[in-house]
Amino acid sequence: MTRVALDAMGGDYAPKQVIVGGIEAVLQVPDLKVFLVGNEEVIRKTIKRFSKRRLADAQKALDKGLIEIVHAPDQVEMEDIPVEAVRKKKDCSINVAMRLVKEGKADAFVSAGNSGAVATSAILNLGRINGVKRPAIAMVLPTNTPSRPLLLLDSGANMDCHPEWLVQFAIMGNIYSKTVLRREKPEVGLLSIGTEDCKGNQLTHETYPELKKLTDIDFVGNIEGHDICGGQLDVAVCDGFVGNVVLKTVESVAHAIGGWLKAELKKTFFRKICALLLKPAFNALKKQMDPEVYGGAPLLGVPGTVIITHGNSTHKGIFYAVKSALAAARNDVSGLIEKAIAKQAENLQQ
Repeated sequence: MTRVALDAMGGDYAPKQVIVGGIEAVLQVPDLKVFLVGNEEVIRKTIKRFSKRRLADAQKALDKGLIEIVHAPDQVEMEDIPVEAVRKKKDCSINVAMRLVKEGKADAFVSAGNSGAVATSAILNLGRINGVKRPAIAMVLPTNTPSRPLLLLDSGANMDCHPEWLVQFAIMGNIYSKTVLRREKPEVGLLSIGTEDCKGNQLTHETYPELKKLTDIDFVGNIEGHDICGGQLDVAVCDGFVGNVVLKTVESVAHAIGGWLKAELKKTFFRKICALLLKPAFNALKKQMDPEVYGGAPLLGVPGTVIITHGNSTHKGIFYAVKSALAAARNDVSGLIEKAIAKQAENLQQ
């Protein structure tokens, strides 16, 4: 049985939506157990206020031992400074859940809480995989090809990077894309301002030839911003500053287009009628662009499975994040990364 430590107190809609997502996961996914980590009194009071159906589901999961509540008296707020909060609040839900992974009592960790605090706690409690210079946050983004989402890393963990780090990001992203996103031979690109190898800044200029040397990944060269959602690529590598700007820009544009479209469709009666006829198409598009179904962002490079999902995740987002954690843990992504990094180090010494 795979065990997932779920931060019940993290996120805009915690603890209710987190608890519901965890319960849905254990009732729908075989051989899965979820530890709900947080203030036990708050968690139990929240469950008692569930509707009859949800209360019955919760009781069923508890009776079968598929859900276990682990008390954590404190929590990290979104506005907290990550490093300070993790160090001072030693028994916050993030730390307690992360320690379950460290002690081997859980196989994976999931949180919709403060992403900086999650990354800090993971590094302090779990450390780094042997040979990994810096862990990276890998965000899964929708593309024009629904069956081919893009993995963008780093998405915000490392602002100023060295070429060696980006090479390792490519290796780690390639493994995650293969094992969890099920790409047989992921195509990996280096995010720059032009496809020619002479384009970019000093970081991309120095990283490009190093990526070309890798024999175990399909490096396609430099890519540009318009390739992010094109559906012709599997992994995009960049530093955390660029990655986070790209991520926030994509989210902003998606929201803006939705708002513009809604405003235009309401302007005339004829457009309103057309909108009703096109509602199934709009719903399909909304589902394709829904970030919650992509299972959150793995923190790659730590010895264990850590998934950071969006702060405004509902129970659906939590459910898919738990499923992603399950896939990463069962496929031993961190173990595969350790082997790949060790192999790269051997090749460099030859």
